[in-house]
Amino acid sequence: PIAADKVWDDLPNSAQQAMIDKKIKFYVIDASSVARESGMGRRINTIMQTCFFALSGVLPREEAITQIKNAIEKTYSRKGQQIVQQNFKAVDAALNYLHEVKIPHQASAAFDLKPVVSAKAPAFVQEVTAPMLAGKGDELPVSKIPVDGTYPSSTAKWEKRNIADFVPLWQPQVCIQCGNCSFVCPHSVIRAKFFHESILENADKNFPTAPVSARGFPETRYTLQFYYEDCTGCEMCVEACPAYDPNDRSKKAINMTAKAPILQQGIKNIEFFESIPYNNRSSVDYSSVRGAQFLEPLFEFSGACSGCGETPYVRLLSQLFGPRLLVANATGCSSIYGGNLPATPWSSNAEGQGPAWSNSLFEDNAEFGLGMRIATDQHLHLAKELLQQMTPYLQQDFINSLMNTDLHVGSELRAQRQRVQQLKEKLKNIDDPKAKELLTVVDHLVRRSVWLIGGDGWAYDIGSSGLDHALASGRNINVLVLDTEVYSNTGGQASKATPIASVAKFASAGKRIVKKDLALQAISYGNVYVARVAMGANPQQTLLAMREAEEYNGPSIILAYSHCIAHGIDMKKGLEHQDKAVASGHWPLLRYNPALRAAGKRPFILDSPKPSIKLAEYAYSEQRFVQLQKSNPEEARRLMELAQESVDLRWSTYEHMAEQEPSDFQPMG
Repeated sequence: PIAADKVWDDLPNSAQQAMIDKKIKFYVIDASSVARESGMGRRINTIMQTCFFALSGVLPREEAITQIKNAIEKTYSRKGQQIVQQNFKAVDAALNYLHEVKIPHQASAAFDLKPVVSAKAPAFVQEVTAPMLAGKGDELPVSKIPVDGTYPSSTAKWEKRNIADFVPLWQPQVCIQCGNCSFVCPHSVIRAKFFHESILENADKNFPTAPVSARGFPETRYTLQFYYEDCTGCEMCVEACPAYDPNDRSKKAINMTAKAPILQQGIKNIEFFESIPYNNRSSVDYSSVRGAQFLEPLFEFSGACSGCGETPYVRLLSQLFGPRLLVANATGCSSIYGGNLPATPWSSNAEGQGPAWSNSLFEDNAEFGLGMRIATDQHLHLAKELLQQMTPYLQQDFINSLMNTDLHVGSELRAQRQRVQQLKEKLKNIDDPKAKELLTVVDHLVRRSVWLIGGDGWAYDIGSSGLDHALASGRNINVLVLDTEVYSNTGGQASKATPIASVAKFASAGKRIVKKDLALQAISYGNVYVARVAMGANPQQTLLAMREAEEYNGPSIILAYSHCIAHGIDMKKGLEHQDKAVASGHWPLLRYNPALRAAGKRPFILDSPKPSIKLAEYAYSEQRFVQLQKSNPEEARRLMELAQESVDLRWSTYEHMAEQEPSDFQPMG
């Protein structure tokens, strides 16, 4: 964004010297401004391509621009002439903003490149992660690589990418402290804490806070912190914010602003914010969206697409169960942004507790996760067996407290952690081989939460038989399906989750078969907890379903609607599209809880009202449906009629199921 006559002074000394030594030509363009002014939003690819051909001489300049426009017409015409014209406008404007910088004869900067990672980063990050981030991974000796293939977590926080020009700015005086913004943030860059006002004695005068809005908390302050260097500028937090400034209805409690002027103060605020302890879980009512915002996320700063519809569900999972979470992750988007070396967003808390994560193949992830559950159960059995043999060394009451605690109660889980820590200290002083063996499995006395995570390509298609096998096992596994209704990671191919009438690769003429109803298939077993959720339509129901699924002592599966860039939408409006999907009946919210049936209550619950809009109103707000309407209107009309019939039939089926009393309920498959 710096002007051509000033940019030289903003370059590090080593970069200046390299330009001088190599005798290169140097051009600059504020491509982000061109994109905004031409209606391209943050998309600068067309602009940069134009500059490349204009400078490279691969083709004569005029011929290159003509060919670029031909390619734009061919690529984007199916998305409408408005998109084509926006790209044309960007091409025409690009060269007007392209300026050559005259390079002086000597370097003049008094500063140089910053280190790749902070000096506060742990040794592994300094010695292994940092060289990989700098593109020098090939220079690492084999001796630096972990011998067992495991990598430490909590590494993504050291990779400060600074990719957003505009970031959210919080207005404390307008905020109602609802938690919606942090709940939907795809990259975990929004954190909330409450604390006694005395903590502010050491705070910078510009550290923003507000009196906590909940009753019964005198002298308590609330703060909302944004991690600007990790923010992608997706604007979903602004879209989710319900609080408007009463003096200016064009403003909310969160508004986008240029990052550069507020970055340094923001970094100072983060440093102080991190010195404030996270609120104790016992002091937080995390059964509500408002309360859940105070739970520390143990999945942060992923490399997922800006505005990703999948990652908010994964982050919420880490907040609710992170310190005892085991994740089996199918290959797909979630495995790439979850474990793409060298940095992983899976993290740990101040006590070093956090999720253990591993990626299996596409086709066998369900069996892989089932194996985690079986192994965990076996470790628990072994730990209890060995613990019973410690009676010569430990008091029986202490052993009983470790063996017979209800670990479905949060307070008991915390107490169990403390008892396990005490047990570890005692075992270290016992000279008995069985005590040493118990130490290897003692952590399994704290209940594990095993989750199988993957996309619809895995759950509906390639891994469907394995998933069916895992659910039929009756084991206490939990499944989170991040349903984008398309193979997102490999380029947008159709899956069995792709809805009828939509266009995708391998369904360019429109999908002609209805979407597979994985929820009904799972319900047909009768002993599987099943939920269909959409955070943008009902965040409270999403939170409730995750807690119920984990608490249920048996298999569970949650189908989570995840808006995606492959849908052809403005990603900042992703929550709105989720809401429309529910309102049209395309994605009815539901929960089937076998535990309710056992308690004499109706097990099937419809959490969304009767469809209030026609399917077409939702569908034709997304390019994946619009494309067919433009290329083959008659076929689009026919398929949309079939799609509406399918929605109506499924809704009547669900309504019938919701009306059944426990004694009459027969799962329908």
